[in-house]
Order: sequence, then structure tokens, then C-alpha cells
Amino acid sequence: MRVERTVRALRAALAPERDRRVGFVPTMGALHEGHLSLLRAARAGCDTVVASIFVNPLQFGPREDFGAYPRAEERDLELARDAGVDVVFAPSTDEMYAPDHSTSIDVGPLATVLEGAARPGHFAGVCTVVAKLLNVVAPGVAYFGQKDAQQVAVIRRMARDLSFPVEIAVCPTVRDERGLALSSRNRYLSDDERAMAAALYRCLRAGAASIEGGGGPADAERAMERSLADAPGVVAEYARAVDPETFEEPGAGRPVLLAVAARVGPARLIDNLPVKGS
Repeated sequence: MRVERTVRALRAALAPERDRRVGFVPTMGALHEGHLSLLRAARAGCDTVVASIFVNPLQFGPREDFGAYPRAEERDLELARDAGVDVVFAPSTDEMYAPDHSTSIDVGPLATVLEGAARPGHFAGVCTVVAKLLNVVAPGVAYFGQKDAQQVAVIRRMARDLSFPVEIAVCPTVRDERGLALSSRNRYLSDDERAMAAALYRCLRAGAASIEGGGGPADAERAMERSLADAPGVVAEYARAVDPETFEEPGAGRPVLLAVAARVGPARLIDNLPVKGS
């Protein structure tokens, strides 16, 4: 496995692979089984697998956890090697952004609701770094997790609008035995807080049960809100039923995405669950 730190070195490493199917998994490191499921999917479907490890400052707000975000590069590289990654791109911030960097990507209203409203500028930072990485790696397919459903929708919109020649593959959310979606930020939680955080998945299941029982999006939202209200140690931010492509109110017969965000202890957690529309 090669580890490259500069754009020039990465492009040189990938030059012989241009006629092969390149799979790409962008990460911020602190790898867990969710990331590894993406790497394994890329390994199974592609000739060459590239992963990036870069904690992107542009997607963190001024009061967010950029400085505290978990970093464990040595372990990450071991896990990537074991998962069959061929090349890891692990650049510095200076390598990714010039001192006078001023270009960013805004995908419009899709990036201003739910996570976009809670974290202004977050998706501009996500799209900017993903666009740069896609430009450098030039993969045939890029892999993302369903857990970050709005991020996936935003990146798909960006790739479509800017004509990136890449397939966006989405892999299922990986959960622990209590249903908690795996996340690097789970490292902030104590054992007791992890148990409390499982309430997010129970909330989603309550919303799904409402829709499966014939209820509409508003009924699902009320069911999710009731479920969170009964959860000790959980401070809810939103519990919504939205269209999985537009993140607006679902139309009749359209699929529904149940999405939730809440704080548990020191961590802000998100989760979602796709369900069939009523």
C-alpha cells in the first residue's frame, strides 16, 4: 500500500491506473467498521482502491470540534492496508488549500435545510473538498455511507450539476448491537452515553412503524418526537420525514427518509432510515 502526501505524488501514483476501474473512499480518518464496509465494497467492485484521510477544516463551524476531532493515522493506515486499499492520500491542510484559497461550491437550497440549517456553511465545505478529491483521484466510482444521507444527496447534486464522470455508490449504515449508527464521534461517548444514544435508532423505528401502519410524514414526525421526548440524556434537534432527494416534504407515493439529529453528552449525532412512502 502506498501513502501519498501531495497532489503531484498521488497523480503520479495513479497515472498507470487510468485504464482500470478506480474506487475511491473519502474519509476524515478515525476509521471504524462503517468506513471499512465502504473499503471492502470498493475492493470487491474495483481494480484499484484509493482512500483519503483528511480532516477538512472547511466543513467545521467556528464552535465545532475541528481541533478535538479524533485523529489516529497510524491505526487508520493499518486498517486500510488490511482492507486491501492500494493507495492512501493523506495530505496536510496546506497541501489542500493555498493560503489565499477562495473558491467554494454551493449546491443551493438542498444544502440549507436540516444539517445545512444546523451547520451553516458545512455542505459548502464538504462539496469543495470532495470536488477537489474527485478531481485529483478521478475515480470511476466513489463510495459513501447511508448514515450521511444528506451529504450523499448534496454530493450527487454537485456531481450531476458539474458533470463529474463518477458513479456515487451508497452503502448501508453499519450499526452496533443496540442500533447506534457507527460514527467517529461515538468516541466522545461513555458507555452509558452510548446506551442513551441508541434512542436515535428507536426514534427512527417509531417513525417507520407509523408510516408502515398507514400514517403520513407528519404522523411519523410526531411519533419520532414522542420517542425522543421519552429518552433520558438525549437533547433532540430535529426529527423529520423528508424526500430523500430534495429533503423537502415528500410527495404522495414518494419514498421517505426519516432523519434525526440530537446531542448526547459531548457528541452531536445524526442518523436516518429510508422507508417506503404511504
